[in-house]
Amino acid sequence: MDSSAARKSRSQPTQALPAKIFHWVNITSLLLMIGSGLQIYNANPVFGGRGGWHFPPFFLLGGWLAGGRHWHFAAMWFFALNLLWYGVYIFITRRWQRRFLGANDIKALQVSQNPKRRNYAWHRFVYTAIIPILLLAIFTGLGMYKPAQFHWIVDIFGSWQALRIVHFITVPTVIIFAVIHSLLSLKVGGSCLIESMFW
Repeated sequence: MDSSAARKSRSQPTQALPAKIFHWVNITSLLLMIGSGLQIYNANPVFGGRGGWHFPPFFLLGGWLAGGRHWHFAAMWFFALNLLWYGVYIFITRRWQRRFLGANDIKALQVSQNPKRRNYAWHRFVYTAIIPILLLAIFTGLGMYKPAQFHWIVDIFGSWQALRIVHFITVPTVIIFAVIHSLLSLKVGGSCLIESMFW
């Protein structure tokens, strides 16, 4: 291998195996939860009651209400446990110092004229901002999963309907995050960076 090929090989972005596993499990469990969640939604739409707008069967998973619930709650455990172990992993390995928003990133967003540096800062901002959204999705989901045991979660939001609305809104928010996260990854590292997250 000549020197130019060696430099090109070294410049290719790489991700640790736990990061690849996290991304695969995360995206799979999210797709399962969205499809099964829409199946549950169709049984009693959040907006408009039973006569509200329904999602087409193509987007649904579970076949009926109980089937959707089984798929949804099973995928929820994969999703939540995946976030937990990855959180422990990035804490132990100190990857959080390079992944999450810091004082230097805030300063870069305010004064930096370097486009690449600002892209990195925006990337970390989005990566950090989604954490409370994901926790909110899990928190509200627990309240809907076990309303008798976690009745205090329902009380926090004032009513069951308010809890459903908040939980429903987290879905498009997470999808928007995934799109922005991918676009910023393309700007920062190109398609090679996206591919390195999975392969």
